[in-house]
Amino acid sequence: MDVNETILRINHASDIPKYQQIVTAIVDAVAESSIKKGSVLPSVNAICKTHKLSRDTVFKAYSILKDNGVVDAVPNKGYFVAHDTKKVLLVLDTFKAYKEVLYHSFINNLPDNIIADVQFHHYNIDNFKTIINNSVGKYYKYIVMNFDHKDVTDAVSKINSDKLLQIDWNIHTDSDSNYVFQDFGTSFYKSIKQAEVALRKYKRIDFLYPSFTYHPTETLVYFEKFCKDFNFDYQIITDPNDFQVEKGVAYVSVSDRMLGRFLEQSKDHDFEPGTDVGFLSYNETPMKKFIYKGISVISTDFKELGTKAAEFITSDNPMQYYVPTTLTLRESL
Repeated sequence: MDVNETILRINHASDIPKYQQIVTAIVDAVAESSIKKGSVLPSVNAICKTHKLSRDTVFKAYSILKDNGVVDAVPNKGYFVAHDTKKVLLVLDTFKAYKEVLYHSFINNLPDNIIADVQFHHYNIDNFKTIINNSVGKYYKYIVMNFDHKDVTDAVSKINSDKLLQIDWNIHTDSDSNYVFQDFGTSFYKSIKQAEVALRKYKRIDFLYPSFTYHPTETLVYFEKFCKDFNFDYQIITDPNDFQVEKGVAYVSVSDRMLGRFLEQSKDHDFEPGTDVGFLSYNETPMKKFIYKGISVISTDFKELGTKAAEFITSDNPMQYYVPTTLTLRESL
């Protein structure tokens, strides 16, 4: 079947390069099943004539599509759709244990005809911009984990908002954005409130918020609110070198590196977690129920976050959803 040239909608007044418009139109048509595997695409000459484009522009677009496996070429016969597979992009910050849970949940809930590419920005804005700029128009949909930088909004604005799902942190979004977020404020407050009885065993609560963390500061605000509302003595430790485990103190930490230091120092001082000292960790991982006698956690459900992200891929409906944050009490507190 030959593909009608009307699938190409070229806007000569747009800031988007013409070759990119061609790439986007064909990727979208394949993703929406408007054109099928084996369909013959319009010739380079036909597109040039119909849309008043240069051969270099059209050839560049077809070369990108060929490099990305969307189309193939047969000498003297032209270009045709290579497969019906849809490609999606998942952009994460870093690959930590709880992100692995999110990733596998996302992948396992995608149908067989959808392939996911995964990239990591590592909180580097130049890396983030490069990932977004190089991916625009090449994917059916985009799942992007934001971070706190003023240029993030401008970068993601290049992606069609209907095809973009922002996940994890409510930052750089507006009322019309598609999102699946966790709540680092009110939900954290409600969760730590449920641990009040366990925390009463200790003379003070120290929040370990090391300078190297990217965890939202919103959690600190609600931690202080909790301590003041319930008359807990507390302090916030931002310099990892200032941390020395102290008997009778409970620790809340957003860093698993600090959890390692806590367990190491507790062993050195012969302190029993859950009795002499306490620990409440942020973000569940598959191993925390097995570490020592079990580490208490406040965490969102990363499996559900991945499932909801996959649902966005397979549905045409908008999505705005907050994944619940819960407390799991174990022996460390």
